[in-house]
Amino acid sequence: MTDEIPPPTRKDEHPERSGQGRRGGTLPRAGVRRRKPRAKSEALRAPAQIVPPQAVAGRALTLVVAIMSFLACLTIGAVTVVNDAANAWSNDLLREVTIQIRPAEGVDMLREIEKAIAAAKAQPGVGGVHALSDGETRDLLQPWLGSGLDLESLPVPRLIQVQIDDGRAFDLAALRQAVAADVRGASVDDHALWTDRLAAMANAVVAGGVAILVLVLASMVLSVVFATRAAMAGNRDVVEVLHFVGAEDNFIAREFQRHFLLLGLRGGVAGGFAACLVFLVLGLVSEDGATSAGVSQAVGLFGDLSVGVAGYLGVLAIIFLVTVLTAATSRIAVRTHLARLD
Repeated sequence: MTDEIPPPTRKDEHPERSGQGRRGGTLPRAGVRRRKPRAKSEALRAPAQIVPPQAVAGRALTLVVAIMSFLACLTIGAVTVVNDAANAWSNDLLREVTIQIRPAEGVDMLREIEKAIAAAKAQPGVGGVHALSDGETRDLLQPWLGSGLDLESLPVPRLIQVQIDDGRAFDLAALRQAVAADVRGASVDDHALWTDRLAAMANAVVAGGVAILVLVLASMVLSVVFATRAAMAGNRDVVEVLHFVGAEDNFIAREFQRHFLLLGLRGGVAGGFAACLVFLVLGLVSEDGATSAGVSQAVGLFGDLSVGVAGYLGVLAIIFLVTVLTAATSRIAVRTHLARLD
């Protein structure tokens, strides 16, 4: 029995040349590059944002928000300084009363002053009594009447300062009665008129500051509304397609809200930081003593120009308010626009 000889194999049927592998696979031909498989990171790309970071003029709007925040923080600081100064003045006036002795013919002024001092010291709650000397009286009148005054030739009243240590024990009516009975031409002034004027001034400054703050925040809200409308106009096709295919309004509004929330936070922090730097500089200038006439007058009027803890807490409140208003305004504007599409 002879072995059968297999038929010859053609070139195109050779497994190594025809591209057929042993398992039926196709081998790569010469000169043909195999396409590499995509990486998972390329195949599963993150979806594009509805509001791209550069879709809105972010820098310009951030600058506007920062300026508005800066002005609002300055308003808070100014109101705080004026309110603290008014409270300090009121407290000083409430802790002191003044006895005024008017000059008259045939009256020994020195004797009447001693009698007024004795009557004031006899009252409960009185801490100290000080009669202004001739030099102190001249210093008080110098801004209006000039220097070199002769107090004996002028009908200038003499003043006695009465310091109050215990306001609950002090009786103003009893002091007035004792002074009127013992001292000729004397009267007691409790500075109630000046205290009421200071309170009215402080209230007016606070009301003006609140009005300015409302206007600044309203301007910022309008800027955010216009920016939101511009962003939606630039992404109108995307927004309308998402809306008509069934995307929830809350989803679209959240995208805009997130974008403007970060924008408002950056602008608010920048404006608040700049305002804090201004507060620190003013505090250092008032402590070191200013050579400028305007700053010197301000220091003399308001005292220390440094902003207290309430002012810095107000800056934090402004930053939070600006951030919340920016996000809420953009959300409301988006939902209003989507409601019109329906």
